[in-house]
Amino acid sequence: MPSHIAVSDLSVATPDGRSLFTNLNLSFGAERVGLVGRNGIGKSSLLRVISGDLAPHQGSVSIHGRLAVLRQALQLRPRETVADLFGVTDALDLLARAEGGTATAEQLAQADWDIEARMARSFGRVGLDVRHDTALSALSGGQRTRVALAALVFADPDFLLLDEPTNNLDRAGRRAVIDLLAGWRAGAIVVSHDRELLDTMDATIELTSLGATRYGGNWTHYRTRKTLDLAAAQHQLADAEKRVDALARQAQATAERQARRDQAGRRKSAEGGIPRIALGGSKDRSEDTGGEHARLAERRQAQAKDALAAAREHIEILQPLSVTVPPTALAARRVVLQMDDVSFSYAAEAPIIRNLSFVITGPERVAVTGPNGSGKTTLLGLITGAIQPMAGAVRMMVHFAMLDQQVSLLDPSRTIRDNFRRLHPQADENACRAALARFMFRADAALQMVGTLSGGQMLRAGLACAMGGMTPPPLLILDEPTNHLDVDSIEAVEAGLRAYDGALVIVSHDETFLENVGITRRLEL
Repeated sequence: MPSHIAVSDLSVATPDGRSLFTNLNLSFGAERVGLVGRNGIGKSSLLRVISGDLAPHQGSVSIHGRLAVLRQALQLRPRETVADLFGVTDALDLLARAEGGTATAEQLAQADWDIEARMARSFGRVGLDVRHDTALSALSGGQRTRVALAALVFADPDFLLLDEPTNNLDRAGRRAVIDLLAGWRAGAIVVSHDRELLDTMDATIELTSLGATRYGGNWTHYRTRKTLDLAAAQHQLADAEKRVDALARQAQATAERQARRDQAGRRKSAEGGIPRIALGGSKDRSEDTGGEHARLAERRQAQAKDALAAAREHIEILQPLSVTVPPTALAARRVVLQMDDVSFSYAAEAPIIRNLSFVITGPERVAVTGPNGSGKTTLLGLITGAIQPMAGAVRMMVHFAMLDQQVSLLDPSRTIRDNFRRLHPQADENACRAALARFMFRADAALQMVGTLSGGQMLRAGLACAMGGMTPPPLLILDEPTNHLDVDSIEAVEAGLRAYDGALVIVSHDETFLENVGITRRLEL
């Protein structure tokens, strides 16, 4: 039987009882499927149910084939090695004894003579070259992710279940994962916000509050379909609004006609000439007819308003965020930042930044790129003054805002609104609420505690507080802004940055993001 996974009538809730999805039905074959949706919608939970790590509240999962799972966080055991992760420690020990002439005849018959060659091929699939006895604790987070992927490939499964496989990887690591999946011919279910990776998929499944929708193509095909869906939803919304208005006018006209008939009846009664019993019957029939018309109109209006609410909910799910930001008034020839012959080292014998000079003038958009460990975050520390150079000079010529990966600009113990007022004490309440509304924090949403926000909400709140004042800072600095965000949140950040007319310095490995925000220069470390 061909390998496949069937999810039937699946319902899952969070530990506090919040429903993630109900009665979900999906099937997966020997195909690469991208699983997308907003953070918190249940993508990782669905993977955990399929892998058997989480029990559903209702429904079942049927699996024909072998699974291999890559989780977002790799749990390390003390002294665990690459061979331990591959599950081949004993096999390699036996091979070493065989090569050393200490293995028995029975052990020689059990030896896996090409195991090292297969491991080397698996490492090659993810662009890595490490020894099997290397301690996992000696590897960087990105290297551990790639080793874990190599171990999955080595296991030769029917299905890969991957949860954000390119998080924390540098450009070379991302490229290796993308190439691996581009050539993968078995099944794969991939939760990711990496649009370049998602473009290698055969199909895309979107999870929303309305359920799951399968799109038969990669990320680009999915976005094209979503654009068409949005246009259709906008048409449905317009029709629903017209229906509500038409029924309201019809109900008003009916009420006015009934009032005129009632007034005419009262005049005839006052003038006399109609028997009292006939007047009473006419009045009863009029009241019955008027009441029936009113009840029918109320039902129709209620149905139309329900349809309008559903259309608006659909639009909110499909509608990309559009942001307007006040101008920075940054002149085209204004020097923003100047670094002259800057060097820095954490250890005197190994400088991480050496003799670096560059100037940012006007609203340039600079991407700082390079492999992990090349000094990108250190450079941001030098630019912002968090650390001082060992040689050379850094001259910051304008006011700036820095958004690091933790968005430490914000106080997690305060609300979004209170953070904005703290950073912009001159802004009144109306200006504060208007600025936050531009970033989709309206009404009570602005009163959320920062410490309770998701990663995407946190960064959006940081952008709102940094850029939402009367005059935004002329320079905005961001460190890996797309890490741990869902695609909707990334596109919200892109919308905010496209609307910003100041200078940008961005550390990022996400090429799609850099292209979408209009990078004009690159500084490769």
